Amino acid sequence: MARGKKIYEGKAKTLYQGTIPGTLIQYFKDDATAYNAKKHAIISGKGVLNNRLSEFFMAGLNNIGIPTHFIKRLNMREQLVKSVEIIPLEVVVRNYAAGSMSERLAIKEGTRLPRPIVEFYYKDDNLNDPIVTEEHAVAFNWASQLELDEMVTLALRVNDFLSGVMLAAGIRLIDFKIEIGRVFEPEFSGLVIADEISPDSCRLWDIKTGNKLDKDVFRKDIGNLKDAYTEVAERLGII
Repeated sequence: MARGKKIYEGKAKTLYQGTIPGTLIQYFKDDATAYNAKKHAIISGKGVLNNRLSEFFMAGLNNIGIPTHFIKRLNMREQLVKSVEIIPLEVVVRNYAAGSMSERLAIKEGTRLPRPIVEFYYKDDNLNDPIVTEEHAVAFNWASQLELDEMVTLALRVNDFLSGVMLAAGIRLIDFKIEIGRVFEPEFSGLVIADEISPDSCRLWDIKTGNKLDKDVFRKDIGNLKDAYTEVAERLGII
């Protein structure tokens, strides 16, 4: 499928106008970044893996009635997705303490939380994506209270789905990040899961060994990122 003009380039993906009205073409790059792109590398084949993995998760969510922007995979690196208005909040669901939560609250990494915890982070690289409250979101008109309630519900439903899929593959879902957007269509208007779901946006640990199978491999220099992502794809039966 032919691309339209480039409309946005992020750290790991580029968006182009689709030839079908109301669609975009999402291209997965080989860039690996951490610490808001302070650490950067090109890892050959990473974009291909993330395209396949995100397709797998997004299609699975669509199939169980959780709406996403995903329409179909076009080729090894591109997906056709719905054009959405992204809400400027990253939604993080945590099942176990890790990363910034462990640092903020002095909880040992890997500690199981009493229940899944949903957090919001304001999307601004210049501010290092600060954690914010629902009060901030409503006061600054980033989202309404009704939208925030729905975002929490969606995030927890995604967590149930991903946790089950990963458990069946011998992987523990520590936490994950999603983005949510508004869709305005004649047949559907509401919130959908957008961006991507891949090991770039999840913490995934092997249940038996505790080995990390996500971007922490790159972030902490503890292994080969492509090998880790390939292992996830193989366990899920994608490749």
